[in-house]
Amino acid sequence: MSQPNRQSTALDLPPVDPLPPATQKYFDVCQDKLGMIPNVLAAYAFDIDKLNAFTAMYNDLMLGDSGLTKLEREMIAVAVSSVNRCWYCLVAHGAAVRELSGDPALGEALVMNYRVAPLDPRQRGMLDFAVKMSEASAKIEEADRQALRDLGFSDRDIWDIASVASFFNMTNRMASAVAMEPNPDYHAKHR
Repeated sequence: MSQPNRQSTALDLPPVDPLPPATQKYFDVCQDKLGMIPNVLAAYAFDIDKLNAFTAMYNDLMLGDSGLTKLEREMIAVAVSSVNRCWYCLVAHGAAVRELSGDPALGEALVMNYRVAPLDPRQRGMLDFAVKMSEASAKIEEADRQALRDLGFSDRDIWDIASVASFFNMTNRMASAVAMEPNPDYHAKHR
């Protein structure tokens, strides 16, 4: 396994050695496509079953079929991570927003305060819902779901918005709890 530039978390959980062939192949693909192995994957590599569960959920939510674009899903990741002040996800997914949008200022605005970003009403409504879920999920009401429908989201889209927001609320808390460090490479990407 190509090693990250520094320890990926504050915990002493070394990766399985050697990695199973399928995991090594996945890490090799990451290295080839991204030029690095994201520290979140390196952090989970101490337990291959946990790594596989994490990557399966991530890949389904962020790369699978959805009425939401990849950019919209990354925007949700950043807005939720901003609420939770998750260092790892703000850096990593902020870079993804910059890449997918081609707009470095959009990525920065979403990291700081999505309300100042130049968003269309659909995107703003989507992020309002994801942020409300993050700040006060018990206050979500039918009116919140209807507002999304009125913006053109289907019930399946609403499920996907909620799923992505929920996933990042979980991963933000995990990353903060273990002091997960973003790969330094993310900082300079797509500026």
